[in-house]
Amino acid sequence: MAATSMTQAHRSHLAQVFAQYPVEVVHGDGVWLHARDGRKILDFYGGHAVAGLGYGHPRWLAALERQARQMAFQTNALPMAIRERAAARLCRFAGLGLDTVFWINSGAEANENALKLAFKITGRSKAVALEQGWHGRTAAAGAVTWGAAGKWYGFPRTPFEVAFTPRDDPSAVDAHIDRDTAAVIVEPVQGVGGAYDVGKPMLQALRRRCDQVGALLIFDEVQCGVGRTGAPFGASYHGVTPDLLTAAKALGNGFPVSALLLSGHVAAQIHHDDMGTTFGGGPMACAIAEAVIDTIESESLLANVRQVSTYIRASCVIGPVLGMQGAGFLLGLRTSRPAREVQAALLDKNILTGTSGDPHILRLLPAYILNEGHVDQLSDALATIPA
Repeated sequence: MAATSMTQAHRSHLAQVFAQYPVEVVHGDGVWLHARDGRKILDFYGGHAVAGLGYGHPRWLAALERQARQMAFQTNALPMAIRERAAARLCRFAGLGLDTVFWINSGAEANENALKLAFKITGRSKAVALEQGWHGRTAAAGAVTWGAAGKWYGFPRTPFEVAFTPRDDPSAVDAHIDRDTAAVIVEPVQGVGGAYDVGKPMLQALRRRCDQVGALLIFDEVQCGVGRTGAPFGASYHGVTPDLLTAAKALGNGFPVSALLLSGHVAAQIHHDDMGTTFGGGPMACAIAEAVIDTIESESLLANVRQVSTYIRASCVIGPVLGMQGAGFLLGLRTSRPAREVQAALLDKNILTGTSGDPHILRLLPAYILNEGHVDQLSDALATIPA
């Protein structure tokens, strides 16, 4: 379909809620996107942190085809070994002692269920989140998302009281988290907030205060989890374990799947019908999640993330880039001019990157198979962009 007719179709049939880049993608392989106009684009955006294995990975494709032929879907009312096997694989990969999994479909849905459990278990009335954090667009997840109420929330009221604590001040934690607090939710490395590493001291302060007042600590690892930091999860990266942890995005490498991991003391307090889902735990989603984890480990992709991330930090503070923040392959490049201008200039040079809630942070979310040669192309392009 020609670009003009595509635009007309979008206007006719698709809800106009997404700002879109001026390129139509028709194919992907590895870390490359192929556009309808013939351009080949180096992808440092990864489908918004989803394409951890890149595009068309043979192990991912094989798992998808194998499970689709065997059984594409079945209700959770009928047990299937693939669900249990994938859950055990995810728990081993995490290595955090969070050994119970509830399979769902999206990051927002995982966060919604984590918050619901915290309120149900504690019987309390309040949640605490971090300033600049992003947790999703549903009722509860949106309520704990910084700035949502003034921009897009839409509901007449939030389902519970929410307090926001600064993301960079451990000393402020005690004033916000009290004995009315059911849950504290935090991204160990914030995504939309500018690829901002909250840091071990802050996470430790949250863990300590939750233990003191009996609140449940939730790590939202929808964007920073499943290997993106160069460790299995941000919890592993920082050595701080939450009571509940949510994962999505890279877990399916493009297939919709998310998971809520529960500690033993939380799992012991749930009962039949406390949570539910139609599509969560579908056999194809579970087979894909298992294959993604197997690939990350068997191809030593965590080590690659760490090595290439170090190379990005050493190579890409150049041109309009003044410095860098974040962790692993969730990196924020601080720019001297608006990040959107740098992003547009890079796209003109056939390199796709992302922006963030911080107007001077260019966000990198590449596939874990990225190599140093790809980084050289980014560095060379940045060097040609005026500061």
